[in-house]
Amino acid sequence: MYRKELYVFDTDVPKKAIIRNYTIDDFDELIRVQQESFPPPFPSELWWNKEQLHNHTTLFPEGALCVEIDGTICGSMTGLVVNYDPNYPSHTWEEITDNGYIRNHDSKGNTLYVVDICISPTFRKYGLGKWLMQSMYEVVVQLRLERLLGGGRVSGYGKHSANLSVEAYIKKVVNGDLKDPVITFLLRCGRTPVQLIKNYLEDEESCNYGLLMEWKNPFLLK
Repeated sequence: MYRKELYVFDTDVPKKAIIRNYTIDDFDELIRVQQESFPPPFPSELWWNKEQLHNHTTLFPEGALCVEIDGTICGSMTGLVVNYDPNYPSHTWEEITDNGYIRNHDSKGNTLYVVDICISPTFRKYGLGKWLMQSMYEVVVQLRLERLLGGGRVSGYGKHSANLSVEAYIKKVVNGDLKDPVITFLLRCGRTPVQLIKNYLEDEESCNYGLLMEWKNPFLLK
């Protein structure tokens, strides 16, 4: 099981944080974090329910991580293992995550797929999302998987869709001409773009687009 203590910073003030596997005792707090992290117009039916969380903690507990400060859960990250073929990258979030229930988790797969990552808005000043991502990279290394993979919501595209194609928008984000709340964060975490996917997730802000992004296990690179 996973547990890590570290210091995070609000400007120059250190604060101890704990990253660990979440359990059944954390379910109510995890649902609260989802509600705070994804307010409307994000569809409320995509917030975690307790059946999904139960599956996360029983089918693949190694991929069920949370971060807490002063005993309060302020973020979480969830994954499953899939057998990914780079020659066929297109899929939807619902297909590859079993709509968040991860009943398709494959312990013999080659890729850790990110189901979700979220941080309560009041705690985002600490950089906890990047620490959760780093922790999941460590899970990839420990399990000797080929990569971490996931589709990032292109959440800033809706504000530019009248003037830019989604391909042009992504190019500007990757070049640093525009910042996207999700894609820029993932780039900062070390993820690299793989494939733009249409109708990846029902999401008004991203016009339903997702950008598949990966982190390859450096210990297995050929």
